[in-house]
Amino acid sequence: MARFLRGLMLAMGVACVLIGAAHLALGIDSVPGEGWTGATVDSRERFYNAIFLGYGLAWIWAARRSPIPASAVRWLAGIFLLGAVGRLLSMVVYGQPHWFQVVLTVIEVLLPPVFFWLATADEKAAASARAARGPVTHQARPVSPSA
Repeated sequence: MARFLRGLMLAMGVACVLIGAAHLALGIDSVPGEGWTGATVDSRERFYNAIFLGYGLAWIWAARRSPIPASAVRWLAGIFLLGAVGRLLSMVVYGQPHWFQVVLTVIEVLLPPVFFWLATADEKAAASARAARGPVTHQARPVSPSA
């Protein structure tokens, strides 16, 4: 379970870093139908995607921890789900966007529950493994006299 969660987290992190970097570099030219919006939207696009790049780095950081911090997975997945809520709100207010944005919305709605489930399952498995090993005892090391 941990291996699958870690792999999915790394894939998520790498994807977010690559998407963020591309949008940061290309600005509005990276968004279908946005080439005519101008400097204000381009500035916003680049700013938000620098943050998205950092968000991807946070996924990678969390995936590299051992054990995987379930609370970090939940927070990161929750932020991703909040992005889907934003897209859905936009659809209610302005209508359907470019078809690719709809595909992204579906992914953003479906993937967070998978992360929530995997994080909980991994957390339970880690707790069971710790319980099976029994309590940790520390033995005092003999202190050698200094000369």
